[in-house]
Amino acid sequence: MLLLVGLGNPGPRHAQNRHNIGFMAVDEIVRRHSFAPWRKRFQAEVAEGRLGGEKALAMKPQTYMNESGRAVGEALRFFKLEPEQVIVLYDEIDLAPNKLRVKCGGGTGGHNGIRSIEAHIGKEFWRVRLGVGHPGQKDLVHSHVLNDFAKADQPWVERLLDAVAVEIPSLAQGDAPRFMSRVAETINPPRPKPPRPPKPEKTDQETKGDASPPEEST
Repeated sequence: MLLLVGLGNPGPRHAQNRHNIGFMAVDEIVRRHSFAPWRKRFQAEVAEGRLGGEKALAMKPQTYMNESGRAVGEALRFFKLEPEQVIVLYDEIDLAPNKLRVKCGGGTGGHNGIRSIEAHIGKEFWRVRLGVGHPGQKDLVHSHVLNDFAKADQPWVERLLDAVAVEIPSLAQGDAPRFMSRVAETINPPRPKPPRPPKPEKTDQETKGDASPPEEST
């Protein structure tokens, strides 16, 4: 069994914040893979389903970002899971918009939700970092992540969330490289190769050889 956790803050006021892209990703996964309806459990909203043959419990902690680990820890202990069976999707300001990175273990990167989860279950869980970009100045970070995505951001946000939802079964089956490469190909498809120039047509002389009569021998 897997625990699939999206990070964010509860309530409609935060629904479109950059900080809530983890919630958005899990919502799209639940929709695309026809999970059961959301219900309240473990201080969170949860939905049950399957990913690539694996049973999965999607989770959106309702404890606010800084206390996300309370809900994750409660579910982990109830199902007797190991941290490696937890996949957390969340916003990353140190990644450019429309970029994604996946890693098991690592640091918090200053993310309070990840810091809370580490405090409750340790470091060895899977992290899916979804790039939302950096505002350029440290004192602008708080307002940047707690503001909504701009209208101009919507196309890439939708592409990224759709690609994550389509390809998440690969990560559920333990194939992180395939998951990352397939998402990258979807959001940034390779440019088509230019067509080869047509081969020049052969002239009649080249096709038939030298048509002049042979010289007579003496």
